[in-house]
Order: sequence, then structure tokens, then C-alpha cells
Amino acid sequence: MATVQVRYIVHDVDAAIAFYTTHLGFRLEMHPAPPFAMLSLGELRLALSAPNPRGGGGQAMPDGRVPQPGGWNRFAIQVPDLEASVARLRAAGVHFRNDIVTGVGAKQIIVDDPSGNPVELFEPIAAEASLTGGGRRA
Repeated sequence: MATVQVRYIVHDVDAAIAFYTTHLGFRLEMHPAPPFAMLSLGELRLALSAPNPRGGGGQAMPDGRVPQPGGWNRFAIQVPDLEASVARLRAAGVHFRNDIVTGVGAKQIIVDDPSGNPVELFEPIAAEASLTGGGRRA
């Protein structure tokens, strides 16, 4: 069951569904209308919204600003073998913003979804950085 929800604005909801389910292991929960879908991965629920003047998460703000994809805020997914994940995604033609970098607790890389929203993939190198609490995930 999801306990955290993130909303991403995307240009094309169907392309985003294909990306997240095919490449990152998400499950489609609902897609009731063209400008909206809900996916899940473990305890993360990802709401996808296309800009939509009729309402919902993709509608313009009162000051006229229109939601857009992109930026630098992101969610992170722990993977058991970052190099293997990157090789698989590169072979599938997925776009990366950078190469693998090693920080104090993990190796990481940023992949773009089809609308340019960043997703961080990381592999812990310190047990404290693991989402599972015990180092590398199996």
C-alpha cells in the first residue's frame, strides 16, 4: 500500500505510463482520463498529470502560471546494481542527465522521464543510506 504520493506534470500521460512501467517497475493503478494516471512502486504512489485547463493537478495557478515538467526536485529509487540498471536503460534509449557519481552514502545517477522530469536511481554504499535499513537491497 502506498504511503507517499508524488505528482509529476508530464506532456504525455501515456508515454509516461509506458516509461515508468516498462523501465522502472511501476504498476498502473488507474488511468481514468487522458490527462491523469496513478502508478505505484512499493510505498510510493506517482500521480501523473498533463497540463489541463479543466481542473485537477494540471490546472493553471490563480496567477496564471501553468504547471510544467522538469526542474531538479525528484524522488529516488534504490536499485541493487546501479551499473547494470544504467546499462539496461541506456540500451533502451533512456536519457540520463549525468553519469554515475559517488557520494558519501550512495552511488547515483539522474534519469529523465519522457517529459524531462528527473528520477534519481541510487545504490547505497553505506548501510545508513539504504531504504531497507540494511545496506544493499537484494
